[in-house]
Amino acid sequence: MKITKINHIYQLAFLPTLFPVNCYLIEEEEYLTLIDAALPSSYKKILQTAEKIGKPIQQVILTHAHSDHIGSLDKLKELLPNVTVSISKRDARLLKGDKGLLQGEENTPIRGGVPTSIQTIPDRLLVEGDQIGSLTVVETPGHTPGSISLLDTRTNAVIVGDAFQVRGGMAVSGVMKWRFPAPAFATWSKGKALESAMKIHELNPTLLAVGHGQMITSPEEQMNLAIKEAERRHNG
Repeated sequence: MKITKINHIYQLAFLPTLFPVNCYLIEEEEYLTLIDAALPSSYKKILQTAEKIGKPIQQVILTHAHSDHIGSLDKLKELLPNVTVSISKRDARLLKGDKGLLQGEENTPIRGGVPTSIQTIPDRLLVEGDQIGSLTVVETPGHTPGSISLLDTRTNAVIVGDAFQVRGGMAVSGVMKWRFPAPAFATWSKGKALESAMKIHELNPTLLAVGHGQMITSPEEQMNLAIKEAERRHNG
């Protein structure tokens, strides 16, 4: 595991040279918020890192319900029974293994590793604008129907789950990067993903923190290029 810290954000990168999977510890004044739960074995390093920081994990927020983002969830809830687990209202269905589409949603199969045996029941179902500590919920569907991003109101950093990828080249979710194709293969709606990428860009993030790849400071130019590429492919 590799740890990178920028301001209030600690990136924990598991398997960084093979199949990088990130989760994030966000430092608040008195506690930590964990964004995503990485792989099934990741809980040990997550807890060790929190201990080194010296603050308890009180919140767990899931950007979406794919297996590489919820792997340690049950173990963390077992070891931290008082932690509050939050996920979008839409992806709470996916967390239970329900891949069915809702009325009005794009009739495209939900892809990626959908869990089938998660026991944890979320404590809070999130919608646009909800606040958890310094973080504001931004609905960014596309990778999954209920994907969310988190805006840190102190610094304007945005943690985006798989709405963008950096590993293999900066890309909007659904745009194939052959050096790291997994996020594209796992994307539900390329059109919604493009809309969400534009929404994130409009937030003018000072930092982009993704599920796969390094954090990017001052990401505007790279985001612009990635969005233009996604537009060409979507409209072409």
